[in-house]
Order: sequence, then C-alpha cells, then structure tokens
Amino acid sequence: MTQLPTTMTALRLHEPGGVGGLRLDTVPVPTPGDQEVLVRVVAAAITRDELTWPTDRLPAIPSYELAGTVVTADADGLLRSGDEVLGMTPFERDGVAAEYAAVPATRLVPRPQSFDWEQSAALALPGLSALQGLVTHGRLRPGQRVLVHGGGGVVGGLAVQLARHLGAQVVATASGPRLALARELGAHEVFDSSGGLDDMDPVDLVFDTVGGERLALAAEVVRPGGRVVSVSERPPQDAGADRDIESVYFVVEPDGDQLAELVRLADTGALRVAVADAVPLHEGAAAFARLDAGGAGKLVLTVAPKGGEGSPSPGVGR
Repeated sequence: MTQLPTTMTALRLHEPGGVGGLRLDTVPVPTPGDQEVLVRVVAAAITRDELTWPTDRLPAIPSYELAGTVVTADADGLLRSGDEVLGMTPFERDGVAAEYAAVPATRLVPRPQSFDWEQSAALALPGLSALQGLVTHGRLRPGQRVLVHGGGGVVGGLAVQLARHLGAQVVATASGPRLALARELGAHEVFDSSGGLDDMDPVDLVFDTVGGERLALAAEVVRPGGRVVSVSERPPQDAGADRDIESVYFVVEPDGDQLAELVRLADTGALRVAVADAVPLHEGAAAFARLDAGGAGKLVLTVAPKGGEGSPSPGVGR
C-alpha cells in the first residue's frame, strides 16, 4: 500500500476581497473524522461568489464540488478504497480545491461512467440546485408548465433537462447562442431574454436562475396558486399574493440520495453537463477571475492525474 503524504497543495483564500487573496499553500493532509473518507481529488468545480467567507474563517479552501478516488474507506463500509466518486461537501467547512479532501461518506456517490472526471465534478451543485428548485421547492408535477429563466446556463440548462424528464411542458428564456442551446436541451418553447413574454401562456412554476427584472416580474406569468422559486436572489414576497402565488428563495443543500438520482439520469443519457474549461489547480486564481468577469460558464480545476493516482498535476508542486 502506498504511504500517504503528510502535506498537500491547496488553494486558499487568505483575506477578503476576492481573487487577490488567493494563494497556493502547502498544508497538512486532512484526517477524516467519524463517518468521513479521505478522497484524492481529481477535479474540483468552482462557482462565482464563493470567495465571501467572513474574516474569522480565513484562510479557507474554496470549491464544494469534487470528483476523485477514495483513499481511506469509512467505518460503515459505504465506500471502499479505489472507488471513483463525486460529491458536494457542506458549506460550513473547508472546500476541496486541494490534492486531498476529507468528505462525509453520505455526501459521495459513484460518479457517472458516461461522464469524464471534469463533467463529474461539475454535476453536483448545479444539478442539485435544479432538482431541488423544481421538485423540493417547486413541487413540479408531470403535465405542468414550467418557465426556466436562464435555460441555457449551467443551472438552468440542467433544470430544462430535468423538467423535460419529469414530464413537464418546458419554457425557457435565454440570450444569444444560448437560445439554441436551451431548445437543444429540451425546452418546448424558448423566448429571448431581451424581449417580453406577452405571447407566452401562463405557467405553473417559474424557476429563476438569473435574478433582476425577470425575477421581479416572474409572478405576472404564473397561474393562480402557482409558485416562483429562485436560486439567484430573493423574489418579491408580495408579488402575486392576491392570486395565492408562493415565492421561495433557497440555497442548495448537499443530498446524497438526490445526487445518486442525478448520476442515474446521467448514465441513462437523460442529463448532460457542459464544462466551459478545465484549468490546473495552480491557475485557480485566474479561473475565479474569469468567473467574476462573467460569461465563463462552468469552470473546473484539475488537481490529480486522471484516476487520482500518482504525482500531482504539472505545475502543482509542494
């Protein structure tokens, strides 16, 4: 058995204010706690607005989505050494932009065999956001009409695919080249986000991923008794109140059972996830800067060689 190193390379935020506070550090390899496993990280996905921890939590490792290989099994035998997994880790602890991560075993599932490592890393957070928005909070049922704002984006694109799989009539807004993508992903109707929605029939649910004016006006296109669910920002609470329209804002939660369902759908071909680019861990600050600039899509940091074994990726030294 190969002896584990005692230290590893990690991307850490040292001071508030965004990408300028990011540094590559040599830190101890974490020791898994009860019900946790140690994972050799192959790829870690990143998301805009991650670098907002309070000062008393710094330095902190970003990224809460990973794909990798289990190194040490958990006590209950849920996972074994060598298992290829993906997962989303809790927000209240350090992230996974590092060579190793200690992760609760219940937050990990076998990765899709139809996805590569980068796609596997990019599935958890947007996939769970879409599933929880549509089902947990939106209570979407077969035959209902759902409007997805941002249907060509990372979360919105997965929401379009999931809603179509669930038997809903899917309407999406998007802009530019993402108009065609939203239709390709399964939207029955697509509207340009720069225009109005006067020609659109009412919907039972609006799932918003973009915020702003679209969200402010969302209740106007919802049938009485319907719902507006947003993952971007809090919708106006009084909008549509006279028609019994419910407005919900939520923050995505790790959920192993839901993640396993997303993996199952991915392996049946019902879901796909687009990775805009994969960059090495040592370019993590530049990757976050691209996200802050907008329009980057889903970015993934590559950490270990494919399969999670051997030396760190080129340029990621101790």
